Amino acid sequence: MNWISVDEIKRDLLGYLQRVEAGETLIIIRGVKPIAEIKPTVKAPDLSRPFGLCAGEFIVPDDFDEPLPENIIS
Repeated sequence: MNWISVDEIKRDLLGYLQRVEAGETLIIIRGVKPIAEIKPTVKAPDLSRPFGLCAGEFIVPDDFDEPLPENIIS
């Protein structure tokens, strides 16, 4: 973990972002007070569900898209 002043990071933002991208964590300080931490993001896991996951689990009724009966509408 490296401590970088606000002035230093303003001079070479792209260089510091490349260091973060390479895995380094930076603490940004103003004077002697830490004000921010920049660290690499963790790749989110792929949570998408595969197509056909529930294939054969249920059957769509033939009247699925028919209008609702009057007693349900009222």
